[in-house]
Amino acid sequence: MGSKVIIPRARATHRAGKVSRRRRRRLSLPAAGLPRRLVLGRVVLVLALVAAGLKLLAVQGLQAAELSAQAANQRTTVQTLPAQRGTITDRNGTPLAFSVAAEALYAQPKRITAEQRAVRADPDAHKQAMARRIAQVLGPPVSEQELLSKLRSADTTVLLAPLVTPAKARTIQRDFPEISAEHREIRQYPGGELAANVLGVANWRADERKVRGLVGLENYADALLAGRDGRRVVDTAEGSDAVIPGSERVERSPVPGSGLELTLDSDLQFTVAQMLGDYARKYHAKGASAVVLDAHTAEVYAMANDVTFDPNNLAAARPELLGNPAVSAPFEPGSVNKVVTAAAAIENGVLTPDTVLHVPGELRIADTTVRDAWRHGTLNLTFTGVLARSSNVGVLLTAQRLGKDRFVDMLTRMGLGQRTNVGLPGESAGRVPPRDRWSGSTFANLPIGQGLSMTVLQMAGMYQAIANDGLRIPPRIVSAEIAPDGTRRATPRPAGVRVVSPQTARTVRNMLRAVVQNVPGQRGTATEAALDGYQIAAKTGTAQQVNPACGCYSNSNYWITFAGILPADAPRFVVGIMLDNPAVGSAAPLFHDIASYLAGRYQIPLSPAPSPVVTLTFP
Repeated sequence: MGSKVIIPRARATHRAGKVSRRRRRRLSLPAAGLPRRLVLGRVVLVLALVAAGLKLLAVQGLQAAELSAQAANQRTTVQTLPAQRGTITDRNGTPLAFSVAAEALYAQPKRITAEQRAVRADPDAHKQAMARRIAQVLGPPVSEQELLSKLRSADTTVLLAPLVTPAKARTIQRDFPEISAEHREIRQYPGGELAANVLGVANWRADERKVRGLVGLENYADALLAGRDGRRVVDTAEGSDAVIPGSERVERSPVPGSGLELTLDSDLQFTVAQMLGDYARKYHAKGASAVVLDAHTAEVYAMANDVTFDPNNLAAARPELLGNPAVSAPFEPGSVNKVVTAAAAIENGVLTPDTVLHVPGELRIADTTVRDAWRHGTLNLTFTGVLARSSNVGVLLTAQRLGKDRFVDMLTRMGLGQRTNVGLPGESAGRVPPRDRWSGSTFANLPIGQGLSMTVLQMAGMYQAIANDGLRIPPRIVSAEIAPDGTRRATPRPAGVRVVSPQTARTVRNMLRAVVQNVPGQRGTATEAALDGYQIAAKTGTAQQVNPACGCYSNSNYWITFAGILPADAPRFVVGIMLDNPAVGSAAPLFHDIASYLAGRYQIPLSPAPSPVVTLTFP
């Protein structure tokens, strides 16, 4: 039998009692700390609710407008709607400058890399394919290697191609949507160098996102040609430049620029520029300019310089070629200025064409001794002969009879020392010394075309007054403005300035016919300017240039000038020519060639009779 173990009751009761008290103590401790923790939790919760309420109040009340604007800005983009630049044409409507739409292509190299990695593709291989395709579409001079270098760069955004036709841009974007395009405009000059010194050049300005005129007429008339840009607001997807369809709101429509119709004849302009350049190169002139004016309206039919530039390739143009010397580079005219003395003398009745002057070989005025271009003793020259033979001494004898005041008055009437306001930038007024600053020898220089300066446009303007029966019309080069709707508004014709009477102008014009007279013993100085079938009135000029080393006149460097009227009996055109120190003493052959082209192109009727032979000198 097994034994039975009996546990004493009292001991068991004692342990049970100890356990119960310990348990009660453990259970009672959480109950004792519960109120404090609950209160703390409630306080924190209340504070959080108060803070949230205050923030909600601020967001919905005090900051509502500001936050709403910030939210709108995150998805709203303002876009410029560029206005199309106006076209420039010649008098016959031939385009000389116009604009075409273009696109600039951009890429974000880092973003392309991230997107390719996100789809577990090789970023570099993708960029190589992009460069290869872009080069294939655009062709030379775009380089595949250069494109790849840009796509591999660490720049945020790179310009892949500045000027791409919209069709090519769409082809590239169809293959690679990650390439973005920005609207641009290409200014094109279909004639290249044709009238470039007049037109100037306009180019894309990235800072303005617009084509702006840089030099020439493009700059001078920039506000008229540029028009007014429009404005559009669009919404874009978050993190993207993609426009949300239907979100476009046009705030202001663009207004295209007006066009300009010039007085130039592009065919004549091309021919005169070519003839002038060839002549200047043949005789090694340092520079040359020529102007052709309508004899009655003074419209500029041609304005050329021997050196110019191609506005389609501005990067290759030297800065000094961007100007227009025909209006900006004055020179001393020499004997072409003798028409001032001749016109004043006839107008004031000082001499007649047949008046005989006894012209010595030299003339002393103050501290200056003046001689003719050829050595001679005393000659008996008619006043017509003085012009035809271009006698310095004979002109100064006439100027002394005329007097300084009447001479200065005629200089002013001829427009010398004043800008013509032809409508081109950089125009020089030339220089006529003020009357109160003349020295004793000033009046020995001015009548023979030394000591004052003028542009070739001013020089042609003097002879336009003689051709137009004494009424000088300020020249102009813009004949009309063409509104965006095609409406043509003619440029107002400038008011004329009465220089001399019609009779005086015709008398002087007839006298100038003797300059091209070719009769033994009675030859003028410009026989090579004669044109078969037409009466020509003209004047040659040779002026010493100033030697900067001494401030005195050079005996080796000259300005060669020429002014002519075609035809003399019924004037249609005036031609002015200037050559800077050529290896030839006359521009008469060049005038002959220009006049011959003018006669053929404009079908100028032949003169009914040749110029009468007149006596220039008596034994």
